[in-house]
Amino acid sequence: MGIEVVVEGLTKAFGPQTIWRDVTLTLPAGEVSVMLGPSGTGKTVFLKSLIGLLKPETGRVMIDGVDMVNDPDRKVYEARKLFGLMFQDGALFGSLSLFDNIAFPLREHTRKKEKEIRRIVLERMEMVGLGGQEHKLPGQISGGMRKRAGLARALVLDPKIILCDEPDSGLDPVRTAYLSQLLIDVNARIDATMLIVTHNIEIAATVPDNIGMLFRRDLVAFGPREVLLTSEEPVVAQFLHGNRHGPIGMSEEKDAATLAAEAADVRNRVPKRGFEIPPQLRPTEGMPPRAAERRHAERVDGMLPKLPYAAQQAIWANRNHHDGGGRVHGGS
Repeated sequence: MGIEVVVEGLTKAFGPQTIWRDVTLTLPAGEVSVMLGPSGTGKTVFLKSLIGLLKPETGRVMIDGVDMVNDPDRKVYEARKLFGLMFQDGALFGSLSLFDNIAFPLREHTRKKEKEIRRIVLERMEMVGLGGQEHKLPGQISGGMRKRAGLARALVLDPKIILCDEPDSGLDPVRTAYLSQLLIDVNARIDATMLIVTHNIEIAATVPDNIGMLFRRDLVAFGPREVLLTSEEPVVAQFLHGNRHGPIGMSEEKDAATLAAEAADVRNRVPKRGFEIPPQLRPTEGMPPRAAERRHAERVDGMLPKLPYAAQQAIWANRNHHDGGGRVHGGS
């Protein structure tokens, strides 16, 4: 099972520019979470801070008893082995075959024999749908295949936490849909904690158990996906509906005067489109059920009475879609 990630009071700045401040959230063990946000809101910086590649100014990130922000480098380096990283461009070595790219972490960080390395690599390639492609170079395969090769490489060290940095970048909607399903299937098979950074609404609406959003240097929200997907918070609604009118501008957030003018000029307002919440993806037929789905349902039951009514209705609708009216976890 994956490991819980506890983030407390995290603030990151580059010189005088604060990227985000006082971010506090918990990634539940084994669950899939998504971090949304407009471009330039520091989503990738957040990922790098979780794994200790960047050091925030204040706060802490607790992973299996290790503080990735404040503990000595030796402890941070050791804890980093619990992670698997899927970079947005795949980050493959162009001169190496897919096999050697995927084997690289095993050769770099373990003392396994080549026979064992070969077994693991071929198993992970099969897991992501790349069986038989091990001799090809990155330049000989499609962008979607490179993404899957990057995911296979992230899996070879049996990570407890998988971080995916905009896995949909450069992919068309069909390949994005295939990748979304693959991420759910991987979670079903290995039960790792997963955090996906994206600005793709389709991924956010169908893949995760939980969603957060960064904007204006703050964590706007983090919780069960239905809470954010039904939110009437102006920045969340604008982002979900792709509306020009709201706090998000072309290059940065709008100032108060612009927002006031938009609010007053009702003729320029675009009617808000309804956001139909699709059911969450389930593992492909033949895959094991997601253990995290049951844990998530039990955890959400404890907070359900405190959630907004629209979110409660969406949660029940998702459960009813999947089991014909019963509860995911078999409760009363």
